[in-house]
Amino acid sequence: MRCAVIGCGVGGMAAALALARRGHEVVLFEAFDTPRPLGSGLLLQPSGLRALEALGLAETVLASGAPIYGVDGRNARGRPVLAMHYADWREGAFGLGIHRAALFDALFQSLTGGGVALRTGVRITGVREPERPVLIDGEGQAHGPFDLAVCADGHGSALRQVVRPNARARPYRWGAVFANVRDEAQRFPGLLHQRYEHAQVMMGVLPIGRGPAGETDLCALFWSLPVSDHDTFLAGDLAAWRRRATLLWPETRDLIDQIKGADAFSRAAYRDVQAGRWSHGGLILIGDAAHGASPQLGQGANLALIDAVELAARLDETNAPVPRRLRRIQLIRRRQTSAYQLISRWLTPLFQSDGRLGPWFRDQIFGPLSQWPGVRRMGALVLTGALRFGRAPPDLKP
Repeated sequence: MRCAVIGCGVGGMAAALALARRGHEVVLFEAFDTPRPLGSGLLLQPSGLRALEALGLAETVLASGAPIYGVDGRNARGRPVLAMHYADWREGAFGLGIHRAALFDALFQSLTGGGVALRTGVRITGVREPERPVLIDGEGQAHGPFDLAVCADGHGSALRQVVRPNARARPYRWGAVFANVRDEAQRFPGLLHQRYEHAQVMMGVLPIGRGPAGETDLCALFWSLPVSDHDTFLAGDLAAWRRRATLLWPETRDLIDQIKGADAFSRAAYRDVQAGRWSHGGLILIGDAAHGASPQLGQGANLALIDAVELAARLDETNAPVPRRLRRIQLIRRRQTSAYQLISRWLTPLFQSDGRLGPWFRDQIFGPLSQWPGVRRMGALVLTGALRFGRAPPDLKP
């Protein structure tokens, strides 16, 4: 089968590799002349690690990241609000904090020997004849036809409206800024640590292992704030932010002092994507292009990896026409992704909002309730990215 993949991010590269390793001819289109990762660190869940294992990349990624055994979230007074542990799901389970560049490099370096043709500097902006897609780039040039085109161009997808004209991708008001710092004193190992000031500020420290230049003991330090305030924050008084952050979380002083200027930060913004249908003819959306959500469950890269591997695995399960196969795959994947989108929407006001009711509910009811034994196990299941209604393919069974 002749396949096109649009977008050289985590989901796009994973889809290209997974399809090529099943014998398909794959062309990967990327808008930038030099593909590069964006952002700081991310948390890979056990289910995402299982997808990387199916791609033969688990060992490489594990060697670069830092194991994460749970989440420790506290309010501004230091009171525990959110305590989640992978061991409540399965003994010995863990997530992996990793620098985005390390994950990107592991996937990107596999493309060359993986039978994937990479076309850079080609921005795909439209599609003709969706049944056998012909891709149109920004210069008006046509590419194709292809039997299958995988749209993995992120939450700001240029092709989502081609697949689903009525799709919505509402920007979340709240985003975050991230900086990479070194935890030489090893004060924050093994957990995603968070501090909350009501729901207007969420500050976090995620161990992410090694950096692209060989740095060790790295952590991603993040600070949430409305997207509309990003420019003001980065152009503002960094010393005032240091004082505020240190007051909220004194134990992070050594980390905060490493941030010397605004250029140390990268930005993150999110969208609540409601696409309805993900496929149209031989086109299919995956990752954030299909089901982008808020970051409250840390599932963005995780679900994109699963989308990619499961797409390739299920594509060969029947001999039906490609459009029918894609509709079936979409229905199966939504049994997982819809649950995560719904839970993310429900959690967002508790952790990122201007209101006081959400954080009060979080601190007084949600936090204590989450420590009940049965709820703890369910919370851990959700955290791992393994929650789904229906069976996973053998390559993805946790």
